[in-house]
Amino acid sequence: MASLQPFKAVRPTRDKANLVVSRSYHIYDKEGLEFRLKNNPYSFLQILNPGYKFAQEISSKKEFSLVRNRYHEFKDENFFVQDDIPKYYLYKKVTRTHTFVGIIGATSVEDYNSNVIKIHEKTLEKRELLFKEYIDTVGFNAEPVLLTYPKNNTLDNLFSVIMKARPEYEFSTTDRISHFLWLIDDATQITTIQNEFKNIDSLYIADGHHRSASSALLAEDYPNSDASQKHFMSCLIPESDLKIYEFHRLIKDLNGLSKKEFLIQLDAIFTIENCGLQPRQLSTQHHFSMYLDGEFYILHLRSSFLDFENALEALDAQILYKLVLNPILGITDLRNEKRLDYLPGTKDMIELKQKMDTESFQVAFGMLPINVAQMKQIADEGLTMPPKSTYIEPKLRSGLTIYEF
Repeated sequence: MASLQPFKAVRPTRDKANLVVSRSYHIYDKEGLEFRLKNNPYSFLQILNPGYKFAQEISSKKEFSLVRNRYHEFKDENFFVQDDIPKYYLYKKVTRTHTFVGIIGATSVEDYNSNVIKIHEKTLEKRELLFKEYIDTVGFNAEPVLLTYPKNNTLDNLFSVIMKARPEYEFSTTDRISHFLWLIDDATQITTIQNEFKNIDSLYIADGHHRSASSALLAEDYPNSDASQKHFMSCLIPESDLKIYEFHRLIKDLNGLSKKEFLIQLDAIFTIENCGLQPRQLSTQHHFSMYLDGEFYILHLRSSFLDFENALEALDAQILYKLVLNPILGITDLRNEKRLDYLPGTKDMIELKQKMDTESFQVAFGMLPINVAQMKQIADEGLTMPPKSTYIEPKLRSGLTIYEF
């Protein structure tokens, strides 16, 4: 039984919504961040990067307090409004290839702790503690955790009715993505949404493992608090709408091996097909693409390695790590290895080749993305994937709806 509650969001005024919302802070490179901070005084990045106002770098703990101050300045200047009654928020994002519709509400820390909300990725304790301190200091969360749920016809039909009305927000961003937001305050519609989620046994985190883990830690510090500390903001979309991509693995060197020695070691694990200068699309799991010394290859996992003990062992990212990255290339820490980099599968082979050739990588591997059923099975078995096993869309904006503690 999953709990999804309405809440009183803080959000931009209608005339400023397109100027306020931003992508996740870490998405921007230095030049892109500088441009937006210089040219858009309404951007939520102004809140997340308060040192820009003072033209100086600021240490983390000091920065947290300044983030809170800048947030309250935005409220004082009436860039934000807060709803006077709890609501749900229906969000639609339209890209050139996909349309995503999700319901934004407050999910329960208790559901997270009791495994009603299930994880598939390990989190780093250091990052959990840092983000817990951050949200405790600033007093808000501005980017929802992305959760997914089984297709539900009642919710689909209700959302279709709601979307016939004029949205509160309707705007496009410079990446050619259109955004829409509807406010749901009708008591009957709210009850329907609550009851439908009560009938759902499990929700699955698609993106936001550290944010949800940090919220659970924060709740432990406030056992007698009101409901706000016992929930965290989430955007829930049907699992049929979730788009999952893979990550390419790019490695700086061959761990002291020559090209010939490296291929000989791979030959014990794979049937190797040299595709020359033309990359080929993968069509089968347990096949891997490889770019090495200016040429593309397809690696077919030999049948002797196709005996798997669980869903994690059958995961291509795990197979690559267990059979190649660790024993042959000497990579032990997938999160912090400086010889290793990742490129999301949304990028094409031209971009991969350019990155390989300009940044002096020696070899790259690709694989097919996993599907939702695999992700759920790993979560249901209490297992966790290797880092960067999935690149999941939609990517949500910061500052569209803000959840205050």
